[in-house]
Amino acid sequence: MSIYQDAIIAGFGGQGVMLMGTLLAVSAMESDMEVTYIPVYGPEMRGGTANCTVVISDEEIGSPIIRRPLSLIAMNRPSLEKFQPLVRDNGVVLINSSLVEPDLTDNGRIRAFSVPVNDIAAELGNLRLANMVALGAYVRITGIIALEAVIKSLSRVIPERYHHLLGHNTRALEAGAAEIRDKYPSGG
Repeated sequence: MSIYQDAIIAGFGGQGVMLMGTLLAVSAMESDMEVTYIPVYGPEMRGGTANCTVVISDEEIGSPIIRRPLSLIAMNRPSLEKFQPLVRDNGVVLINSSLVEPDLTDNGRIRAFSVPVNDIAAELGNLRLANMVALGAYVRITGIIALEAVIKSLSRVIPERYHHLLGHNTRALEAGAAEIRDKYPSGG
């Protein structure tokens, strides 16, 4: 059976969307998977909607372009509104319920997961960890790669001058995965 997952990761500039995509892609490569990663740069970096796409497979990837994604991580409401209509039926949509109302998801059409990533990051002591909370939750939901592989890849993705924060990032990834385990015991 072949393994395949694709995702659009979206939010506003400054939420660490590109870091999430990069870490997911590097973790998959380190897990001997085929990967494509496309960041979208531009005026979005100044507070608009920033996004990236990641495709992970155990087979060669035909195209890095995702027209109908299997999954979406929406860190804010504009991202959910823009990309949710593109998600395939029964696809996974993870929303940051700290900033997005859960009732905005197409819950009958897609599998929606609400995680208050900003709130969890604040409890961990740093709001900038919200992206790692979201990524930990996403990895737990999809099972596309092991959380341990993501944690192991942190030091390759995060610049060396920030390596003193690796423990904080690890705890944030684990907290996101734990939120899914606890809140959605049969759905993650």
